[in-house]
Amino acid sequence: MAFFATLYFAGLRPAEAIGLRETDCALPEEGWGLLTLEVTRPSSGKQWTDSGTVHDQRGLKQREDRDVWPVPIPPELVRILRAHLEEFGTATDGRLFRNERGGVLGASTYARAWEEARRLALTPKQVASPLAGRPYDLRHAALSTWLNAGVDATVVAERAGNSVEVLLKRYAKCLDGRDSQINRRIEAALET
Repeated sequence: MAFFATLYFAGLRPAEAIGLRETDCALPEEGWGLLTLEVTRPSSGKQWTDSGTVHDQRGLKQREDRDVWPVPIPPELVRILRAHLEEFGTATDGRLFRNERGGVLGASTYARAWEEARRLALTPKQVASPLAGRPYDLRHAALSTWLNAGVDATVVAERAGNSVEVLLKRYAKCLDGRDSQINRRIEAALET
């Protein structure tokens, strides 16, 4: 649950969540926390990684090597991650999320868990639809939620690790149906 929560509440990509370490987390008792990301663990296949393992350890997508990416996280995710650490601890290298043997969490493992969760949470008609079809859709839902809440696109792009251009190209359609809200904002600005 905590793995999926990082995708939704922090807008992380799965490979970024897989690489998340306890040392990357500032989880205060109250209020907003902060994830300071440094690595990602993409699944490329043994033949395509420098290490000969399925998951390479790399820098962050669209960032220079050794760049860090601060991601503010809401109190609900802080509580979820604190509870996860209390119950499960970390892998030997400090990662929050691991497989049952302590290794790197594989895409097939979390995809199976996601499918099971969808079957439990959704109606049969919804399960048959593309609604939340993949764990990555949680990231899409996060960014769409932030944009629909009125968060400036530059802030959403920074928190998501995207350019504004990519963000608006991919998510502009999520802003449909807000004409009356937009018109009220324009009217208020014109009245001042």
